[in-house]
Amino acid sequence: MAEKTVSKHLINLEKHFALTQPILQKAGKVFHELDQIEYDLGLIDADETTARKNSWWPIVSLIGGNSPTKNNFLSRYLGSNLQSPVVHTSTHKFTVLQHTPQTTQVTLPGTALDVDYRLPFYQISDKIEQKIKGEGSKINGYLELKTLHSEKLKGKLFIDTPIFTTTYHSPAQMLLTQHVLDISDLIFVFTDLFESEEPVSDELIQSIKSHQDSNKFIYIIDRSDMSLDATKTNEVINAWQKKLAQLGLDTGEFIVLSEVDNNLDFSGIAAVEQRLANVENDRSYRILHALDRNIRDINDVVMPVVQASLVQWKDRANMTTLIVLGFIVSLILFAEISMGVLDLLFDPIFGPLFILLVAAIIIPVHVFNSKIHAKFIIKQLNKQQKESNLTENVGGLFEKSLSFWRVLLPITEPVGNNRKTRAKLAQLIEKNKELIQSLNDGFSHVDDEESVFYSKL
Repeated sequence: MAEKTVSKHLINLEKHFALTQPILQKAGKVFHELDQIEYDLGLIDADETTARKNSWWPIVSLIGGNSPTKNNFLSRYLGSNLQSPVVHTSTHKFTVLQHTPQTTQVTLPGTALDVDYRLPFYQISDKIEQKIKGEGSKINGYLELKTLHSEKLKGKLFIDTPIFTTTYHSPAQMLLTQHVLDISDLIFVFTDLFESEEPVSDELIQSIKSHQDSNKFIYIIDRSDMSLDATKTNEVINAWQKKLAQLGLDTGEFIVLSEVDNNLDFSGIAAVEQRLANVENDRSYRILHALDRNIRDINDVVMPVVQASLVQWKDRANMTTLIVLGFIVSLILFAEISMGVLDLLFDPIFGPLFILLVAAIIIPVHVFNSKIHAKFIIKQLNKQQKESNLTENVGGLFEKSLSFWRVLLPITEPVGNNRKTRAKLAQLIEKNKELIQSLNDGFSHVDDEESVFYSKL
């Protein structure tokens, strides 16, 4: 099979992580091996890569209510030199904050995010349009990108979400919210969200609940107007834990921001800084988890979909051919009644010639109607691909499975759905496991501890 060239996107990623994140550099190579398999199966083009499915930036999202708590936190964390309008949260837009070395701060429209595969809202307009007709073209009304000259933004992206109350939310916003919760490595939820006079939308609570076991939620309790000791801080946290548990939000870390010795520094800022410092590791685990899912999806998702389509295609094509064959049999019976030609079929010379003649008619007819039915199936698969927002071209794998002998023989297995491909995928899964273990070893040294343990026995 043809060797696939390495995607420029992967080349840039490997160069970027060569010195800072060698595990992600190795992950890029595993992604290329996966790309080769998908390319051989007709699932992606030569210049595509499955690595584009995910943003490789560490992503921090912030969700808050009507009060200025979230804006004050952003302004304070990103730098006091920032003017408040620069980081002011819109009541209806998702704002991506990105570092720029330039001192001039720029606001770009949502299309800048929609067309850039390096950013977290790549091709989101298509996804919105599939779910909500007519809204995909309004992407600039839902998204914006702001570049800020803040050292705290280096190497990461912040997503500042709009206000989520029963007044300020729409179906498109909830779809975007679900997308943000899916892709974020760390999510700050400011508890003023639950103190607003306008009740928070049930859809948002359900979205948080569906992700709350991911260990990426931190509830920020703003008590910056008072000084709290450890006992009072615990009391505040316990009160909020009980309040949120009533909404079904029973997991997540709680951090209280309060004054220390009447100065402007938050006592909880150290805990916030610690989680933000670890967000790159969270990103690494997310990418490796996505890699594992992409590998498994070939066997678990793509192959079953294509195989079901091949079965449907075979049934339709065979039925059409049987109808044609039935018509030919009807003609033979009519000829027998009219002229008595049935004896010729048992003639040692004319019989085989007649069978060859029928085969010469039926085989081209079967191939022709198989191609006609295949076009309808491919169109159906392409529609499903768009609706499911899949990167893989499942129609391409289906089309690759339409060789001449596959048309004639009762084969419904997609091309590549064999032991060799499964062995390659299993090897990639093992390589990914090794990368996760290497990432784990950066935080603990199990092998060393086991050696010490056994040496003492």
